[in-house]
Amino acid sequence: MSIDTRPTEDLGSLLRERVPGMPLAGPFYTSPEIFEADLATIFGQHWFFAATEAEIPEPGDYVTITLGTTSVIVLRDDDEQVRAFHNVCRHRGARLLPERSGSVGNLVCGYHSWTYGTDGRLLFAPGQPAGLDSSCWGLRTVPLRSISGLVFLCLAAEPPADLEDVAARLTPYLEKHRLTDAKVAAQVDLVEDGNWKLVMENNRECYHCDGHPELSATFFLTYGLAEDEVPERLRPDHERYLAAERDLLATCARLDLPHTRIEELSAPATGFRVQREPLDGRGESFSTDGAALCRRLLGHVDTTRLGRLSIHTQPNAWFHVMSDHAVVFSVLPLAADRTLVRTTWLVDQDAVEGVDYDVDALTHVWRETNAQDGAFVARAQEGVSSPAYTPGPYMPSEYQVDEFVTWYVARMREATP
Repeated sequence: MSIDTRPTEDLGSLLRERVPGMPLAGPFYTSPEIFEADLATIFGQHWFFAATEAEIPEPGDYVTITLGTTSVIVLRDDDEQVRAFHNVCRHRGARLLPERSGSVGNLVCGYHSWTYGTDGRLLFAPGQPAGLDSSCWGLRTVPLRSISGLVFLCLAAEPPADLEDVAARLTPYLEKHRLTDAKVAAQVDLVEDGNWKLVMENNRECYHCDGHPELSATFFLTYGLAEDEVPERLRPDHERYLAAERDLLATCARLDLPHTRIEELSAPATGFRVQREPLDGRGESFSTDGAALCRRLLGHVDTTRLGRLSIHTQPNAWFHVMSDHAVVFSVLPLAADRTLVRTTWLVDQDAVEGVDYDVDALTHVWRETNAQDGAFVARAQEGVSSPAYTPGPYMPSEYQVDEFVTWYVARMREATP
């Protein structure tokens, strides 16, 4: 058995030696040095998903996003525009807003009371000299782009320009669902005991989906398999999938809804994937029988049987939008072996809890699925931490995992000597 005992500081060598079609070497999942490199390069230089506009519905509402030592405020200003600022006072650097979320009139530093407007302008500094030019001391802005209510940030001084092209292609798929007019029905934070890349890799395949009984009630296990790859035991499921796909395509044609797959997961800068796909059972939502979970539909749609609009974006997010609600997932690295998975359920802003939807029923499938995935990721983290771990080959159904790793390696190579 060959065991990789090289120092983890040799990142360039490890990147060059990655074999296409194979997972990463163990240090990529365990090394604190590589974790810091991930924060600096992947999350420090590229667009990542941060929040939804629905989380900040009113002027003054804010959320804070933390990555390593960096904290960003995402808020809705007094003119109802969504903005982002570094969560750092311009006086002596104190953190402005320590809470995860809340609402403010102005942003007041708790140290020396420097006060900023929701547009980031410095409004007041106690005892300021007459010559202080307040216009020079506003909060430092963070590049922000909202795609139909999905908020992306970039910490780089010059963000990659390609997100505009991605937005132009994703918007037609999202616009009829009106996520900008949605509200948060529930949000759950789960800390998984694994590296953030293992969390993303786990999401990018359904090779393990037999371990998700709740999800499998509506999630076709043969999706993406060629005819000769479908196991005999799943043949009845596959026939249902083909019939449901035909029905969905007919509905999309009637409603002029985009549905065709666009898949550029390993593209430079912001890789992504989008497609509208059928659901099993009644084909309406992620429930135990596929039936809709919210009586009020999400956006400008007139039928419940729309399957799921699925979107993946590199490096840290995936989204499922149905006729009645949306489920939004973000992955935020905490440490080399700990990752925050934030799941947000959105419904129409006029939907009434207890009348139009029940929170426990709405969230049941993905609460259970997330817990199961957390256990899988923890087992994977334990395994890749062993000196006996060597990468094994991906299966054909795991091609999206290979695409994610390929994207990651390419971005890291660009920044690594």
